[in-house]
Amino acid sequence: MESTSGAAPLGQGVGYGIVLGLGFAFALGMILVTFILKRYNAELQTSEMFNTAGRTVKSGLVGSAVVSSWTWAATLLQSSGVCYRYGVSGPLWYASGATVQILLFATLAIELKRRAPNAHTFLEVIKARYGTVAHLTFMVFGLVTNILVSLMLVVGGSATVNALTGMHTIAAIYLLPVGVIAYTVVGGLKATILTDWIHTFALLIIIIIFSLTAYATGDTLGSPSAVYDRLMEAAVAHPVDGNAQGSYLTMRSTEGAIFFVINIVGNFGTVFLDNGYYNKAIAASPVHALPGYILGGLSWFAIPWLTATTMGLSALALESTPAFPTFPNRMTEEEVSAGLVLPYAAVALLGKGGAVATLLIVFFAVTSATSSELIAVSSIFTYDLYRTYFKPDASGKRLIYMSHIIVCAYALFISTFSVGLWYAGVSMGYLYLLMGCIISSAVVPATLTLVWSGQNKWAAALSPPLGLAFALIAWLVTASKQCGTLDVACTGSNLPMLAGNVTALLSPLVLVPIFTLIFGLDKYDWKSMAQIRRADDHDLAAAAGVDLEQTAAGAPQAQPDGLSSQEEQAKLLRASKIAKWTTVGLTLAFLVLWPFPMYGSSYVFSKPFFTGWVTVGIIWIFGSLGAVGLFPIYEGRHTLKHTVRSIYLDLTGKGRRRIDAEVVSREEKRSESGSKDSANVDEAKL
Repeated sequence: MESTSGAAPLGQGVGYGIVLGLGFAFALGMILVTFILKRYNAELQTSEMFNTAGRTVKSGLVGSAVVSSWTWAATLLQSSGVCYRYGVSGPLWYASGATVQILLFATLAIELKRRAPNAHTFLEVIKARYGTVAHLTFMVFGLVTNILVSLMLVVGGSATVNALTGMHTIAAIYLLPVGVIAYTVVGGLKATILTDWIHTFALLIIIIIFSLTAYATGDTLGSPSAVYDRLMEAAVAHPVDGNAQGSYLTMRSTEGAIFFVINIVGNFGTVFLDNGYYNKAIAASPVHALPGYILGGLSWFAIPWLTATTMGLSALALESTPAFPTFPNRMTEEEVSAGLVLPYAAVALLGKGGAVATLLIVFFAVTSATSSELIAVSSIFTYDLYRTYFKPDASGKRLIYMSHIIVCAYALFISTFSVGLWYAGVSMGYLYLLMGCIISSAVVPATLTLVWSGQNKWAAALSPPLGLAFALIAWLVTASKQCGTLDVACTGSNLPMLAGNVTALLSPLVLVPIFTLIFGLDKYDWKSMAQIRRADDHDLAAAAGVDLEQTAAGAPQAQPDGLSSQEEQAKLLRASKIAKWTTVGLTLAFLVLWPFPMYGSSYVFSKPFFTGWVTVGIIWIFGSLGAVGLFPIYEGRHTLKHTVRSIYLDLTGKGRRRIDAEVVSREEKRSESGSKDSANVDEAKL
């Protein structure tokens, strides 16, 4: 279970230094940022602010948060492994098969903002529409989704830390979430989104370094031409079964296409059922939700595509050289499934520098996505379980206390669960393929909840568990027929996973109409969703000595963009129409128009075509850096300018006098208001 390919390129001290040192550095940084936002931007840490970030986040930060949340350890590690197995088709199968869910989710994000402007979780919407039975069903599926995603993050990340530093896997499993817990507890969703931006920016820079080293400046490879020649040699030495001419340079890959279907199905569940993505939609300012998700989806595409095209192909090109960690042997299937293609390729390309860079990007990917999962689970337990069934009148102070408890407890649970999987030999790759079988049967009913008024409560409540049962039967029966045994290797192979994943996603297309015929067509009017209420945070505001309605998240029906409710709804309705056409068009482009003509033609890349392919990827990653790295700075320039100026005035002593004057002015206004109220009462008595 520990890495056995030789001595780790970095020492254990480096592993502990990055995992603990960087973790606590981010925690301290977010504590400082939270203090600054409270002091200068009126962002009091209420339960609403903790779980929704005040519902005022703009499109640039929404985009970077989506990119960061969707960039798991699996995004970098699994995509590189798929490229190592299937060649250039793997990265495109992975990236296109996981981008369309984000693009399509933009439509749900807009519908959520329209239908339930005060919701904290998508499960609150389920409860408002269908009642308790469906609410509990979707709560189970939602939490299972969060657990599977969290396990993949921790299991994949810890395996990479062990391979690069020799740090014991169990130590990595328990220590990776420590810093995340600290800054999540202190700053809530806002801290998570700000940290997401930092992580995304650094991640994109490192990916650019990797790609330019492999294809432009490196001594080992240094050009697309050199990589191409090595891949042609690799195809002769070990051709790929099911690929056109056995080549690594073709989109015609039978096993790759099967993975493509599994990837699409599984990722629908991890987006449409992960409360973390609904959290981002809820946190977005209404008019920024659509552009944020479109920006995030298009920017994210370049990350797995270029990372895998660089690192997966570099591993194939370099594994026959002494620089590669497994030389003279090829990587084993266990090492590929554990996600070690990328770190081994990085070491071969850049030596210890590559190992450090890999450790950093895996750390960023694991911690930022884990933070999103912590907030997602915390909001479910706080609002959907505690406030709904145990204490409906819970104060803001009590809700934020529960949020903190759940963040810590969930992190401990996931780490302990991960240890069990590690001892059982279950890898990140296995979990990645399995997740669709378990969760995807709830995708269609969840989507119809927000877009179709006809789905009745029994169709919503019964389709997911029945779909799960059918999926497990299809998965295990196929495995038994194919191998005659139900071990990890057989159940984790492509055909059984394909059967289970497809059955899970498509079974509700049969079950929902059946239950609609049995129990009748619903005629939902969408009113109960609009009646979801925000938390009462007046106790926290009173304890802090501030007026709740003057805080960023305090005004009960505040419109952050200065719009009236009617104007906001009109804009959201227009955005909804744009979202449907845009996302359908982009989905067809990514899933059909780009990959399948190349698949059907069995074209094997020429050297000029491969050079152009790589060049497009590098241009795209620079575009992603501009969109979700630099654009949020431009978009928030006024807030940054105000904050920096306020800090300067404070440090020079001028700010204190200004703040004191504002306090006196506010007290005078309150006093005048009180006098007027008293006078009005006296007049009424007269």
